Amino acid sequence: MSMSDPIADLLTRIRNAAAAGHGHFVAPSSKAKEAVLAVLESEGYIRGFKTTPTETNQNEVRVELKYLDGRPVFSEIKRVSKPGRRVYSSCKDMPKVHGGLGVYVISTSKGVMPDYEARLQNIGGEIICRVF
Repeated sequence: MSMSDPIADLLTRIRNAAAAGHGHFVAPSSKAKEAVLAVLESEGYIRGFKTTPTETNQNEVRVELKYLDGRPVFSEIKRVSKPGRRVYSSCKDMPKVHGGLGVYVISTSKGVMPDYEARLQNIGGEIICRVF
């Protein structure tokens, strides 16, 4: 069965695994998911991820979660742009998460990147999710 929003599914798996205290989880893989996970890893919200092939042609990604004193390093991870309502922002109107303490993941013409990097490169794009 096809999924209408695979990025939202990935973010929900991250939230659920962190709430349950799991060290890792496995999800179906795609280039978009790997791009979002790369930003989350570079920002320090997850420990890492690895893509592995399965016996079917669908790859899966194993995501290692990161904890600090037994609690997840993020307190909120939320999908902003959804299939029914896409949210775009120019670099001038790009919002900040709690005064710059969190990060928006932005899909731009130059790839998926954090909001501050998009501001530095003076480009806007679709706001995928917010992490704090």
